[in-house]
Amino acid sequence: MDVLTECFKGFPSQEKVARQLMSLGVKVINGKAYCGEIEQGDSAIGRALNVDRRVVRSTLERISSTPRLDSIFSKLKCTLSMVDLAPEIGCSSLIIIPTDAKIPGILADISSTLYKAGVSVRQAMVDDSGEREKSVLLIVVDGIIPPEVIPDLKSCRGVSSIVIK
Repeated sequence: MDVLTECFKGFPSQEKVARQLMSLGVKVINGKAYCGEIEQGDSAIGRALNVDRRVVRSTLERISSTPRLDSIFSKLKCTLSMVDLAPEIGCSSLIIIPTDAKIPGILADISSTLYKAGVSVRQAMVDDSGEREKSVLLIVVDGIIPPEVIPDLKSCRGVSSIVIK
């Protein structure tokens, strides 16, 4: 995301921390990091990201003291992704890699194709983690994806490839 590159110019370690916080949906309020309403300690974040806790502290302070960053990070929310737990609940996951994430209608075409095949969607979400060129569409469906539906999904608008988990 350009705003992160701009606001953390000259501070690559802080930019790394900020990108990870954004990617995970970790909210920052008044210099403190939260997953939902649960406060996350600087040391724990530092260990997870392999940076010193002081880098985490300075990143959180920069975020809260920079209005542009504060307005973004104060609104983040962690969200459950069922992609990896799908087999445990009798579902299948599809990871759709787009040719270009800016093409409108990718989700609509995929959803329509699944609907026509009688496949029920449990969850659909776009994961771009702030970097649109790395966007993927994540779909969790009830049961197993019928093999005959795969070619139809691959022929949907804007689909480069599909990974089935």
